[in-house]
Amino acid sequence: MQDQSSSTRVWDLPTRLFHWTLVALIALQFATAEFGFLSMQWHARFGWATIALIAFRIVWGFAGSQTSRFAEFVRGPAAVARYVAAMAKKPQTQLGHNPLGGWSVIAMLVCVLVQALSGLFTTDDIDEEGPFVGSVSAATVRFATKLHHLGETVLLALIALHVVAVLLHWLLKRDNLIGAMITGRKQSDASAPLRFVSSWRALIWFALVAAVVAVLSRFGD
Repeated sequence: MQDQSSSTRVWDLPTRLFHWTLVALIALQFATAEFGFLSMQWHARFGWATIALIAFRIVWGFAGSQTSRFAEFVRGPAAVARYVAAMAKKPQTQLGHNPLGGWSVIAMLVCVLVQALSGLFTTDDIDEEGPFVGSVSAATVRFATKLHHLGETVLLALIALHVVAVLLHWLLKRDNLIGAMITGRKQSDASAPLRFVSSWRALIWFALVAAVVAVLSRFGD
């Protein structure tokens, strides 16, 4: 029988740019903090950029294209359980995020946001401190510093799980998630086209979010 699948557009450009920019920012922040790749001043700048990026993704989760909206992939426990049970019998392939992957996206977004925000109030008690350390109590600074260090471990664990999941999709289901996040397209036999929002709208939203974050960053100078 002839394969009826064809290339289907799945991810819009804003979502793909968000994904790879976030990868780059996380790598740069880890390199500056752990290996002294750049000064900690750059670490702070990358942190502000991350806050702006996550804020944009939250907005895009409500105003973006179909596969980017939280309502499209965030499902309740019952849906996740059904998906896992179905996976145990036969590999499942979906155009966008599956119910289990949807929650991994939420976990990653929350973890990165907490990590970036807690960094605003952290100190190493030597010569580096977040821009708002002087605006909060010593107890808050201690809590934020512990949270920031713990968050690094949790984030690395989530990244490792994400990489393993992507590789398993590729090996077991022949589902190339990396390629899809680069090109925006996947092989599928889906007949109904997905709904996409103009990238210009994304640019406007990001400009607004970035402007707000830029104003906030000035208070920490």
